[in-house]
Amino acid sequence: MARLEVPVQLRWSDMDAYAHVNNVEMLRLLEEARIEAFWRHPEAQDGTRPDGTWPTAVLDAGPGAQTSTLVARQEIEYLVPLGYRRSPVLVEMWLGHLGGASLDVCYEVRDRPAADPGSTVYARATTTLVLVDTATGRPRRLGDAEREAWQRYVEEPVRHRRRPEA
Repeated sequence: MARLEVPVQLRWSDMDAYAHVNNVEMLRLLEEARIEAFWRHPEAQDGTRPDGTWPTAVLDAGPGAQTSTLVARQEIEYLVPLGYRRSPVLVEMWLGHLGGASLDVCYEVRDRPAADPGSTVYARATTTLVLVDTATGRPRRLGDAEREAWQRYVEEPVRHRRRPEA
């Protein structure tokens, strides 16, 4: 199967008093990568960014879009503190599940590509998204074009560690 690697630039404001990326900001990094990979982007005014940069970018975004995506669930594990760095982090994504109206986006936040043996994984996460018809506000089923674009990115989901029962 295939994975998507989306570079995301850190901002100085992502840091907290402990000198690492704040937990809320880590979720924002995941959101930025997810939007980059799954939503169509209009061509940039300078022509440098054509629509469909990613083969998975099949959802319309912005005002007037017929589909919204709602976050139904998120789970994240922080493995190593991520300090500020000038080079982007890589958010590696794949799909852990394609359901009727939902999908699970899986992530690993890394410093370098996964193929690099020295790559550090800072966090692993899963987001469950529900596709919603904006006119009715009700969930809508994944369409054939979405399934076709996303199927090659489906693989085993992230296995989150669990705390032992008390």
